[in-house]
Amino acid sequence: MMSMTFGVSSSVTLLFDFWDVHGPAGMVLSVLVVLLLTLFYEVLKVWRVWLGSSVKLAQPQSAYTAPPSYRSDSSSALDSSPSESSLTPMEPPPPAADTRNRWLLHTIQTVLHMLQVSLGYMLMLCVMSYNTWIFLGVIVGSVLGYFISFPLLGQK
Repeated sequence: MMSMTFGVSSSVTLLFDFWDVHGPAGMVLSVLVVLLLTLFYEVLKVWRVWLGSSVKLAQPQSAYTAPPSYRSDSSSALDSSPSESSLTPMEPPPPAADTRNRWLLHTIQTVLHMLQVSLGYMLMLCVMSYNTWIFLGVIVGSVLGYFISFPLLGQK
């Protein structure tokens, strides 16, 4: 039965039966792999946010007409209703190519999300091996990934 407390050992089985670690060299290699996977997970998170925000910035903002001022001529109240006229777009609908690009971007973001969630659960299962070295590899990888990738959010 597996122990449910953290321990310091050079023997552990991670995720799959073939990832069976025995000895210090295997543990160092496994910690390095887990660290790199965690670093990639953090970069992936920031990349998804950057991709979403850069697309929102690139989209043109729709210009709407300003609410009409109250006129003194004999126009009806419905003609000068702010709710009717302020929602009328001033620009034509987006072309089909723009719609295609949005679907492509949405598909890319969906695949990246699937990859991020899968990787996150795999890293959680690595931590649940209750091996202190693997846990430290995940923590250090997360810190390094955040440190490296977070400044990229400010760049466009």
